Amino acid sequence: MDRLRPLPADRRPASEHAAAAAVTGSWAPTTGTLPVPGFWAEPNDTAVMSGDGAILLAGGEDGRRNPLALSARFDPASSSWTPTARQLNTARRLHSITRLADGKVLVAGGITGPMSVPARGMNSAEVFDPANGGTWTTVASMNEPRFAHSATLLANGSVLVAGGCSARSGDSNRALRSAEIYDPAGNTWTITKPMNDIRFGHPAIRLANNKILVVGGVITIGRGQYAALGYCEIYDPGAGPDTGTWSTTASLASPRKGHQATLLRDGSVLVTGGDLFSSSYTSTIQPYSQETCERFRLNGDGVGSWRADTAMPWGLSQHRAVLLPASGKVLVIGGTDSGVFDTGYTDTILYTPGADGAAGTWAVSASMAVGRWAMAVAVLPGDKVLVAGGIVRSGAAAPTLGEDLLTTTAEVYTP
Repeated sequence: MDRLRPLPADRRPASEHAAAAAVTGSWAPTTGTLPVPGFWAEPNDTAVMSGDGAILLAGGEDGRRNPLALSARFDPASSSWTPTARQLNTARRLHSITRLADGKVLVAGGITGPMSVPARGMNSAEVFDPANGGTWTTVASMNEPRFAHSATLLANGSVLVAGGCSARSGDSNRALRSAEIYDPAGNTWTITKPMNDIRFGHPAIRLANNKILVVGGVITIGRGQYAALGYCEIYDPGAGPDTGTWSTTASLASPRKGHQATLLRDGSVLVTGGDLFSSSYTSTIQPYSQETCERFRLNGDGVGSWRADTAMPWGLSQHRAVLLPASGKVLVIGGTDSGVFDTGYTDTILYTPGADGAAGTWAVSASMAVGRWAMAVAVLPGDKVLVAGGIVRSGAAAPTLGEDLLTTTAEVYTP
């Protein structure tokens, strides 16, 4: 049976107050707020540090799933937000955002226009140059329209885009297994070999050996119906797009979507939480979200394996999990309950990896001022973490029918 989330500190017995007081870390609001409320449901990078040290936030969606042309930057030194000199050329949501080797930022794909069924991906891409206040330039388009895909910077400076979702027919969507590579120097997209499995909404991690691990995700199983995926695979870039290859690797013990995957300092990958999956035979929906965690490691022969790691104190979905580079710990932030997706959590928890690859431990950290899920997150110098926007209330918990309650607030975590 799933464990319930602990009571907030002000509702715990007096005997527990001393332990609650030992919570580490703190959150402070930024100076000013986002220009508009927004959220970012993609599982990979939602905000990135551009070449000048500022955090770039681009695109996203409003409470009615309309795409945003938002382009704003956060200055860690002044803790303030400013709009860039130009907004995105094309409003988009469920796109990818990737910092390039030269400090510029690539945005690719996504969905534009009003919400529709089926959702139709686009193939356009733009590059942000932080010079002179920041400008966006339209670059070459991808070979295939897609949204909710992964985009990962390779060691040679090119970007691997894999999977995603797009229209299948006039009333349905399909998950993709295709992949392509963007060369910033030549401004070209080149098709590389497809993945073994269709998937979208999946994390993609560049491993220490410069290969790319994709973890779980979502598959389409019918009109408006989706299922979590447990399969994982690894991309070997080889000498270029023509020689890159995909190979299957060990599968997750539990199929996952709405989860996070975080590269640890020892080269292993920690996967946390995700939606609880329902039985395709009974359509029974389980409450809460997954609390279980798994850890991936390659052995000396390059063979991957997953093993169970210590479960989180409670289940989470649509949360964020980031490595704190100096300490090697992982900060897990916010999230929601996949049973109803109604309320954003204020909680944050810290994972400390065990010695010599042993299972880690979890500790409750300071709570945010505003509960949120599907928010933008970026790591700042000194193991600080920026959190911006996100969904506060959704569905029946939202004050306006058919519109999620979002926030323009942003907070910075200090360990």
